[in-house]
Amino acid sequence: MASEDTAPADFSALVNEDGKNKTNVKCDRCGSLILKSTNSDYDTTEFVLPLAKQKRQPVEQVAEEFTTETLKDFWMVKDMYTFENIGFSNTVDNRKYLTCADCEVGPIGYHDLETKKSYIALARVKHE
Repeated sequence: MASEDTAPADFSALVNEDGKNKTNVKCDRCGSLILKSTNSDYDTTEFVLPLAKQKRQPVEQVAEEFTTETLKDFWMVKDMYTFENIGFSNTVDNRKYLTCADCEVGPIGYHDLETKKSYIALARVKHE
């Protein structure tokens, strides 16, 4: 699996004094509302997500290798019904990838089937 590590970003301006999202969380592509403000908790769990846009690979490698990115800044949502708009992929290794339900861009995060918690990568959405 190829990996692209990103430089650490400072998301402190997006987190309120209670550790929740200060602003609405929206799809970076279409602007659809994903989460309303104060509906998620800031979490620094590290997770490797596939990139939304994959680099072209020879046909024999397509099913075997995805370009990934290691992220560690997430909005953690305890109840999937908290979302205003979210799509879920098929199950992969006891997790489901999360996408925008309107334009299907993603993955923007993941849902852990064991804990029932969802994680939205701050770097993959916009905050307004």
